[in-house]
This record gives sequence, structure tokens and C-alpha cells, in this order.
Amino acid sequence: MTEKLIFELSQDGRRGYTLPQAELAEREPEELIPERFLRKGKIGLPQVSESQIARHFCGLAQKNFGVDLGFYPLGSCTMKYNPKINEKLVRLPRFLFLHPYQDVQDAQGILEILYQMEQLLCKVSGMHRVSLQPAAGAHGELTALLMAKAFFEEKKETRDKVLVPDSAHGTNPSSSHLTGFKSIEVKSNESGTIDLDDLKAKVDENAAVMMVTNPNTLGLFEKDILAIAEIIHQAGALLYLDGANLNAFLGRVRPADFGVDLMHFNLHKTFSSPHGGGGPGSGPVGASEKLSAYLPVPMVERSGEGYFLDYTREHSIGKVRSFYGNIDVILKAYCYLRILGEEGLKEVSTNAVLNANYLRERLKKTFEVPYSQERSLHEFVISLKEVKSKTGVTAGDIAKRLLDFGFHPPTMYFPLIVAEALMIEPTETESKETLDEFVAAMEQIYQEAREKPEYVKEAPHNLPIRRLDEVKAARELKVRWQESGD
Repeated sequence: MTEKLIFELSQDGRRGYTLPQAELAEREPEELIPERFLRKGKIGLPQVSESQIARHFCGLAQKNFGVDLGFYPLGSCTMKYNPKINEKLVRLPRFLFLHPYQDVQDAQGILEILYQMEQLLCKVSGMHRVSLQPAAGAHGELTALLMAKAFFEEKKETRDKVLVPDSAHGTNPSSSHLTGFKSIEVKSNESGTIDLDDLKAKVDENAAVMMVTNPNTLGLFEKDILAIAEIIHQAGALLYLDGANLNAFLGRVRPADFGVDLMHFNLHKTFSSPHGGGGPGSGPVGASEKLSAYLPVPMVERSGEGYFLDYTREHSIGKVRSFYGNIDVILKAYCYLRILGEEGLKEVSTNAVLNANYLRERLKKTFEVPYSQERSLHEFVISLKEVKSKTGVTAGDIAKRLLDFGFHPPTMYFPLIVAEALMIEPTETESKETLDEFVAAMEQIYQEAREKPEYVKEAPHNLPIRRLDEVKAARELKVRWQESGD
């Protein structure tokens, strides 16, 4: 069933509230509010009853998809189940009613948690210090590259190159461009990992940073990471880790131990907090000892009298966000880390890798798995190139058809080095039964593609909205209501 817009439900005179008559209501608005603040035109809000409001928004909520409703194997963007205890703890009144302008002496509890959170992230990563301020992964990338730029400027070195693997997230070259660096692509070898010969050919005295994702977006661990770090460091450059795939080796490998100088974390992926339509993100940045001085201000410090915010860091790049970061996301991640502990984190990565490899082994009987010489870690990529050549059914068509089975589609057409790619990440919280159901759906869709390809091309069939004109939607996006004739 389709749902009308709330403006289409509107009828003049209907109200979704009932308020008692106030004494002030007998006075004219001009007596209470200066005329310059009074609205001159209509407010333009829909006029509906309370029951209409409830049914409308509850109906929309039931049409939304999330990890609480079904399998969400969105590769390279870890969408794990969010423990509800985290949500409950974050909504305790003493957290909920905190305000960033409170006096530091009245906020010692939250400052202690932020201080402890930094310590936990340092322990997980091996970094010397961590700033919790960046609001998302891409924001963390930008922050780290600004720090690298400040580091080389202070050394009076002119370096303008950032090396980015061809399998990297698209935010890597974007962040490089925004900070004034040139993005230089480094090729992958036939195994799907960084080609050392191509890297050596492109590293010179102008190289500032090498950005790596490890495991990479194919789900493969960069087994030459120590050699990569040595090549980069010998050239006087810095090694940066995109932490989007940290779920693969939590509690087992610390990025600092394989030479990482800077990195960002995705608290909203790795440590349970929902993201995208489910909530804001958080992308803390970790730094080695030689780069810690450049982290954003303020940093939470501890003294004999308690905790305070340090704004006096001489070499800091300054603020990158208002206040101290997305506190609600940080708190959820803090709860997650404290509840699981070190052994719990090891179990997370173990199960994530196990689920991905089980799913890969099941699916490779039907679909092509490129770069399969090495075992996957937390995610893997299948190619629908052969299916498309034989049936005309694309990766996008199969993703749309999966919606009819109640599964959110995997990431499509990424990484770019795989034709007709679907990137699949099951995460540690999924059961074997769920994985088997997903395999069964994929196998059925494969048979449909062979026997009745047009049916797959027209999917989804069971949703309120069928296929949109994606080009028109991108170019003529309508995000506000306009009455006819406006």
C-alpha cells in the first residue's frame, strides 16, 4: 500500500492537539510579541488529527528497512545489530540533559567518560592519542590529512601527493582534494592487494601520505603492509589507515604495530551505533606520538583536581567541529567496548570473519568470486559480469530483486576494479540460518535470471514503490512540499 503525503491528508481546521485555554490567549498577539517578530504569511503546516498523525508516521516507519527488521549485508559500511542496552544507557537523564556550555566542574562525569574512551581507542589501535571530535569517517580522513599538512609545513617540506589504492573508498581521493593534495592512484595486483612495484614507482620526495584500507574493500588483508609501511616511511611520508574495516581484526591486530601513523575509527560502524538514516556518525582520529600535537582542540586532559578541556595546544590544527564530537554516538560505542571487553572484541572479529567466509564458500558455487586466491576477512565481493553477459540481468537488478525477499541489498558496483560487483558483509551478529536464507534467495534469483530475466529486471515486485527513474531522481530531487500553482 502506498502512503499519501501528510499534506495530502490535510483538511482546514483539523488539529492534532488540544491545549487548555490560557489567560494570555485573551490578549492580542501584538501585546505580547513585538510586531517585527510576528509572522506575516501562512505557516504552511498540514492540518491533521492526532490519529492521522500517528497512523501516517507509524505506517511510514513500517515501510522503512533497518537492522532490527532484517539482514543488512552492506559491504564496506558495517551495519551490525545495535544492542538496545546502549540506547537505554545513553538516554539516562544525566546524559540526556547535559549541555556543552555547562561549566567544566559540573561536567566531570562526561569528561571522565570521554577521557576513558580515548584510552580504550588507544588500546585497540596502539595510537598515542585520539581526538573524538570528527563527526564521521570522511570527516576523520579530512582531519588526518589536515594534520599531515600541518606536520610537513612545520618541517618546511613541500609535499603535495597522497597515494590512494585503486580499490579505496571514494572519500579518500575526495579528502585529498579538499586538503589541497594531488591524489595519485596505486594499482592493485592480480591478487587484489596493493602492487608494490607500482607503489615504489610512484613514491618520491613529494609524497606526503599513503592512504590504505586494511583489510581492503575486497575483504583481503594487505599481507605486504609491513613492506608498504617501510617504503612510505623511507620516503619520509606518513601511513594513514582508513578504519572503515576495523571490524575484521578487533582485539587481534593493532594498526600501530604495522606502521600506521594516522587513522580514523568509525564508531558508528565498528562499535555498534547505527548510522545513515539511523543516526549520526562519529569518526575519531588517532595519531602516533610524533603527530599527536596536531590533533584538534580541545583535548580532554586529567589533572589532580579532575578533568578539563585543553585548548592551549600550540601545534593543533584547531577545531574541526562544534563542541567535542557526537556525544551520543561516543557513549554508545563506550558502552559497547566496556560491555564486551578485550576477549569480547576478539570474538566479534572471529565471528565476522567466519560468517563472511561461510557465505563466500556457499555463494562461489553459483557466482564468480574474483581475487579469491586468498581467504577473505570480514567481507567479500562477487561479480555478476558473467550473469549479465548471458542473461542481461545486472548486479543492480539482482539487488532490487533481493528486496522482495526482505533482504537489504549489498553495496553495488564497488570496488570499481570488479565488474558488476556486489560487496557482501554479513557481520558477526548474523546467525547461520539467516546466512542460509540469503544464499537460498541468491540461488533462486540466479535461476530466475536464467529462466525469466525480464521478471528480475522488473523487480522489486512486493514493495509500495517499484523502480524509480534514478537519473531523474538525482537531477530533479524534490525534498519539500509545494502546493499546486506555487
